[in-house]
Parts: sequence; structure tokens; C-alpha cells
Amino acid sequence: MSALPKYQEIYRRFRLAIDQGQFGPGDRVPSVRSLALELKVARGTVETAYQLLVSEGFFEARGQAGTVIAASLPTVSVKPLPVVEPVVRSPLALQMGLPALDAFPRKLWARLVTQQVRRTDADSLAMGDVRGAQALRVAIANYLALYRGVQCAPQQVFVCAGYAGCLTLLCDALQMAGQRCWFEDPGYLHGRQLLTHCGVELVPVPVDRDGLDVAQGIRRDMQARLAVVTPAHQSPLGVALSRERRQALLAWAGEQGSWVVEDDYDSEFRYRGQPLAALKSQDHDDRVIHAGSFSKMLFPGLRLGYLVVPTALVATFERSAQALQQRSAQLLQLTTADFLEQGHFTRHLKKMRQLYAQRHGLLVNALAVHCAGLLRVDEQAGGINLLVRLEVAVSDQAVAEAASAAGLAVQALSVWTLGAHREQGLLMGFTNVATAQQASELALLLRGVIESSSFCDRQVL
Repeated sequence: MSALPKYQEIYRRFRLAIDQGQFGPGDRVPSVRSLALELKVARGTVETAYQLLVSEGFFEARGQAGTVIAASLPTVSVKPLPVVEPVVRSPLALQMGLPALDAFPRKLWARLVTQQVRRTDADSLAMGDVRGAQALRVAIANYLALYRGVQCAPQQVFVCAGYAGCLTLLCDALQMAGQRCWFEDPGYLHGRQLLTHCGVELVPVPVDRDGLDVAQGIRRDMQARLAVVTPAHQSPLGVALSRERRQALLAWAGEQGSWVVEDDYDSEFRYRGQPLAALKSQDHDDRVIHAGSFSKMLFPGLRLGYLVVPTALVATFERSAQALQQRSAQLLQLTTADFLEQGHFTRHLKKMRQLYAQRHGLLVNALAVHCAGLLRVDEQAGGINLLVRLEVAVSDQAVAEAASAAGLAVQALSVWTLGAHREQGLLMGFTNVATAQQASELALLLRGVIESSSFCDRQVL
């Protein structure tokens, strides 16, 4: 109750409810006795409020039939409460890491969710296995064996709350706090931030056109406990780890007793050339921990990632999973399992490869037309992001900040770099660029941002 007398507070509550349409003409209101019991006030207090509402024409007393809202209401005089609209965060233009949200089969997904809800029983309402739903772990193992060449048992698969959940579980299980870890430079920004948050000491290892420079890693820290790599499609440069360096990395891990985390980033989205084998498929010493996520293949709100851990580590990871208790929603896990097992997943990926190839071309062509002389696009064989190099003397961070103010979610490449030499460039997503007109409009907007940033830098100089 507020500071008002109790009968006035009851009166006001009914007035607001009537004004906002929660009660309509003829609706029955609670009896004096029941409302008094509910609010823990005297019956006389409720009766006073009701009498006031009757006298003003809002209530109508009908004897044994109870009290109802009057058929003809007086003019509203109480100011209704403001309606608070829900906050909906729409994707920003050129935002990275997002799949084509307009192309996701939402009706199919809704049908699968509904089917799962109808199959709900008492067991499915429990907490479930800390490793994840058995059906999803089986589906992931089958998918990896068929499409990525990774042979594993469902017992080796751990379902986590996205890639962040995977890294959190891994750091806990391997007790990585205070341990040293090779990390690609430049490398995945959010992965770097999470590992640092978990107390991991990162050793930046440079990346060139052949991927992670393993020889440099050995020179910088031969005894590092862990290496985190994106071998199929390096994040953010888009290069692939060469065959020679794959062999060198696996040999180092085997000799040192270290572990390699294979972030299978964007491996499904390759637009030219043959698909690259997973590093885990070449792992004869069982030193590779394979990590994947459905965020970029389905939708990021799903928050489902997974780890395939070596057999020797299963019990260790299970203990950490039990302690962390970071389960994902059982309903979404089981729906994803159906999506994989019924063949929808592979059909969706095939459709997305074709769509992304088209949308990639739309943005690349628009940038070539409207941003010639200001930037050039790095050639990449796949992925869902573009890396463009600035051809004018301007800070990529200055451009990214100005672009953000203009509504463009481009990111500065230099922020993804750990070492002293910071490469300049811009990272942007293209998957939600649906038309040539939209691509042109975005390219023109980016051109204006770059020219403005370049002018400001010259003025400072």
C-alpha cells in the first residue's frame, strides 16, 4: 500500500484498471469479503472504497449477483500509467557474427519447438545431464563424423552456453588460471577477452597467409599449456592453417603434452575450393579439443556451443561441468537435435552458402564502386565477415568510432591485435545485406565516414 489511506488506495487501483481497459462494462469485481482477505484489510475499508466507486458511477451493485463494472462509465479523469514498450535490439548495419536472420526457417523451427513441448514428460522437466541432452550429443557426434571427419563418441561431447561457455568450461577443467596459452595475433577479440578474464596468460603468436606461425610460437613459449587456433578460417584474417603448420602444431602438442583448442569458426561457409578437414580429424595423439557453435549457423540467441574432448579428459570435464552448472535450456537442445537429425541443418547450410555468396558479392561490388581509392577488400575463401584495408592515412579506430555514430557496426582490426605492430583495417558483416540498393547505400555511408575521418586527421596534423 502507498501513503494514501487504504480505502483510497483500493479506489485508485480500480480506477486505473478501468481507465487502462483491464476492466470493462459488466465485468464482475471481487466480493468485499474476498478482497479484504486477499489484501489483509478490514471489510469496512473495502466497503468504503466500493461505495465511493458506486457513487461516482464506476461500479454497479446488483445485490446477490455481486458488484460489476457499470455499463455506462463516466469520463476518464485518472491519468493512465505510461505504456512501456519492450526494448528490441535490432541488428546494426554491417554487424559482425550474425547469420542472415531473415532467411532462418522460423516456421519450421516453431513447429519443431511445438512438437518438443507436446512430448514433454516429467523426466524432461528435470535438470538433465551436465554434458547436455543425450539426443543432441548423439546428433553432434554423427554430424561431425559425416561432415567434418571427426570421429568421437557422444560421451566426449559437452554442450555449453555458446562459445563463451565452452571456453569457461575448458579453463576450469584444465585449470588454466595463471597458465600460458598461445593465441593468434590478430585473433578473435571476444575469445581473447574471456580467456584474460579467466586468468589465462596469453602469448601472442603472429598469423600470416599460412595461418598461425607455429615456429614463432615455439620460440616465444615452447612449454605453453594450450594453443587456441581457428585453422579452417582464421578469425579475423580469413586465412587457413597450412598443411605443414597443422603437422607442426600437432607435433608440438604431442611432444610437449600440451593441448590445442580448435575453434571450428565459420568452417561450414566456404564458397570456393574444397572444404578443409578439421584439425581434430588429423589428431593421432588425441591432443585436440574441438569447439563448435550453432550461433552463426542458426541464430545467436540460441546460445548453444559444444566441445569434443579427448577421452582422457572426459572425467575431468564432467567434474567441472557439474561444478559450473552452466546448462543450456533443455527444450532448445532437443529442438536443435531434431533440426540436425531430420536433415534440416544440412539443407539450411546449403541454402546459406548460396545466399551468402550472393550477399558477399553485393557488398564487395558496392565497396569497389563507391569506396575505390579509400579501401580494398581482402580476398577470402569463406566466412560471414569482410576484412577491408584502408588505403588512406587514417586510424581504423577513428573510422570505426565515426561509423558507429553513423549507425554502422564496423570494427577496427587493430583492436583485435595483441602485439606492438597493429594492422589497420575494418571488419564488417555482410550476411544481412539483402539487396544491391542496400549495399550501395551502406557503401556510400561508409565512404562519407572515411572521408570525414581522413579530413579530421589531416586537420589535426
